Amino acid sequence: MKPVKDIKKTLLSNNYYVLNKFVFKYLMRSGEWVTQMREVYDRGDGAGILLYNREKQTVILTKQFRMPTFLNDNADGFLVEICAGMLDKDNPEDCIIRETEEEVGYRLHSVKKVYEAYSSPGVMTEKMHFFIGEYTENMKVNSGGGLASEHEDIEVLELPFSKAIEMLNSGKIHDTRTIVLLQYALIHKLME
Repeated sequence: MKPVKDIKKTLLSNNYYVLNKFVFKYLMRSGEWVTQMREVYDRGDGAGILLYNREKQTVILTKQFRMPTFLNDNADGFLVEICAGMLDKDNPEDCIIRETEEEVGYRLHSVKKVYEAYSSPGVMTEKMHFFIGEYTENMKVNSGGGLASEHEDIEVLELPFSKAIEMLNSGKIHDTRTIVLLQYALIHKLME
């Protein structure tokens, strides 16, 4: 038996992404049906990648302005993050290969998927697909920075892996996706 029934959906916003209100009956573990309400933000799924170079002991991250963080205690609004983007009509692998070239200027030929997880399951439908990819200098095809047509203003950061871990441990990296993949790199000893 499904734990929900009598789902009623009301569109609240359809500006950039879709925000709906759902009222539904939920079956408690006690066996009682209760009415609940949730606002659910549907922005599609995303993909992100930690780019690493074992020989140089470096990673590529990005830095960009994020308005929601500015509104919630991030003084300048900038975050250091992995390269990431939203799936268009492509699969996660094609998406992250495309985003890597657009955002940081490297053309990857292969990537490895390591996780997929819901970003903020209490309010968003988004599932994030996490990848790692090894890069070399001969893969660089442009300077990156994002697409002008999308008003992207992305700073590309090539950092020593040790510096990225120092930033992680000192609280200078606040992006969950980046934290997940840097910890993956540590646990799986990517740089050894």
